[in-house]
Amino acid sequence: MTKQTWALAVHGGAGTILRAKMTPEKEAAYHAALRRVLEAGQAVLRDGGLAIDAVTAAVVVLEDEPLFNAGRGAVYTSAGEQEMDAAVMDGRDRQAGAVAGIFGPRNPIRVARLVMDSPQVLLTGAPAVDLARAAGLPFGDRDYFFTEPRWTALQETMALRASGTAETDPARRHGTVGAVALDLSGNLAAATSTGGMTAKPPGRVGDSPVIGAGTFADNATCAVSGTGHGEIFIRWTAGAEIAARIRHAGQTLEQAATAVVMEDLMPNDGSGGVIAVDRAGNIAMPFNCEGMYRGTARRGEAPQTFIYR
Repeated sequence: MTKQTWALAVHGGAGTILRAKMTPEKEAAYHAALRRVLEAGQAVLRDGGLAIDAVTAAVVVLEDEPLFNAGRGAVYTSAGEQEMDAAVMDGRDRQAGAVAGIFGPRNPIRVARLVMDSPQVLLTGAPAVDLARAAGLPFGDRDYFFTEPRWTALQETMALRASGTAETDPARRHGTVGAVALDLSGNLAAATSTGGMTAKPPGRVGDSPVIGAGTFADNATCAVSGTGHGEIFIRWTAGAEIAARIRHAGQTLEQAATAVVMEDLMPNDGSGGVIAVDRAGNIAMPFNCEGMYRGTARRGEAPQTFIYR
């Protein structure tokens, strides 16, 4: 592929709905939502817009969709609160912005973008919320962010813990959204947003806002957004490791992404997956669990959405 192409990949989380629990109605709703997400990102890229603007636009739509664990669909902590994390990274100069443990702004990814344009990289809690308020970003209250399935999942998880029963449903541990893109000028970018793990301890931060773990972009190699068991993605620096394999070992995007997901993460309880795009417009979307909500769009090709293998 030439530099004149554009490419986009998005995800709505890995391992979040077991095939046995999927209904035709749910499946149709997820595919329709992913198509809306792709359209938001494509609209930027088709007109020659920047990759960083495309991934931000795509993740805003993901955050607005209650089906996914980010923004309006965020899960609850063990204290019955919602704490959201997000990050963006621009491959042109490795500028990055991230927020952690915030509640109120409807779109945490937009707050992360504000941080990217500041001298900081990562802001947590109230200062990040204040930044969003000062910028006039839209806010929501507890009713706006409430979804019955997320509240029910919290009650079920807490009941399991109280009874000493092991949690076996990956939906309780997974759930992130993200986008990666290549624009017509050859720039790469990544964006990731999450509500975290169901019944996570208050203050827990996963890999999504950790640059080099759940979010990474560098024009010299690739852009990556991850979804899965965040602590393992952090310890194995998943996003940066994929880029390092391309840069230093000469691996292709597919080789590098698959090796990290299957050989580094999976043997170490790192269930989940990644979406990645390189500077040639190649896309890789490996995952080591039952499914991953995902979609792709590329210049000259029809958009595609997937859930299972």
